[in-house]
Amino acid sequence: MQLQVIRKRIHEVRGQKVMFDFDLAELYDVETRVLNQAVKRNIDIFPEDFMFQLTKKEWENMSSQIVMTYPVKRPKTALPLAFTEHGVTMLAHVLKSKKARQTSIAIVRAFIALKEFALDYKEFSEKLRRLELKYNRQFKDVYDAINYLLDKDKQQTEQSQRKPIGYKN
Repeated sequence: MQLQVIRKRIHEVRGQKVMFDFDLAELYDVETRVLNQAVKRNIDIFPEDFMFQLTKKEWENMSSQIVMTYPVKRPKTALPLAFTEHGVTMLAHVLKSKKARQTSIAIVRAFIALKEFALDYKEFSEKLRRLELKYNRQFKDVYDAINYLLDKDKQQTEQSQRKPIGYKN
């Protein structure tokens, strides 16, 4: 399964990276209804940090951001379930098919790649910030010297334009 396809289906809700039930159902090649029934039968292995249902407001915000191509699969009144990385792992145990296990592995790899990217980005931005601070300090001295020379030239120009005071011989 292609990592890019999965990455596009990972969203951020409540500060967590999640995937929605209808996207997972499509990836697992089952109906959303079947996936949700399997989850409800095994609700004890899906605590809130593994899975939660979106509020109406969250769903309205998300559906305005996502190009919805699921009008038949997801009625407007039905609020989707959001699964974290751990919830996706648990889905493989609930669905118990070879496709579900393989898909879960691919999805977990996508979550891991996303985390690695975020860490790399954070490290990169920190290094860039340190470089900016270091070189801005070094260039401050250069800027100060240039400004001093410009001011000195300006002062000399102003002095040469003054009319001399006193008697002319």
